[in-house]
Amino acid sequence: MALQITDATVDEILKTDKLVVIDFWAEWCGPCKMIGPIIEEISSEYGDKIVVGKVDVDNNDDLTSQYGIRNIPTVLFIKGGNVVDKLVGAAPKSTFTDKINKLI
Repeated sequence: MALQITDATVDEILKTDKLVVIDFWAEWCGPCKMIGPIIEEISSEYGDKIVVGKVDVDNNDDLTSQYGIRNIPTVLFIKGGNVVDKLVGAAPKSTFTDKINKLI
């Protein structure tokens, strides 16, 4: 299951040497609801190989601003504390897994 990441917990999560995949979303966002199950599947399928988390943009202003999130859903791919790739908008699962497989 994807971690619930907040302004307060993000620093601890980013300390890992694994790829971190963060989905910036909101409850009212239709496309966010479309990719939500995909994010959960990826979290289950990749298990301990990567860290998968979700950030509710309505409740985490600092994190949303820090990463310049203007549109949702936005999924960031972070390695070594740096954003190495990003995907904005809904996309098929294969788009996410292709990016992950290239980065891990």
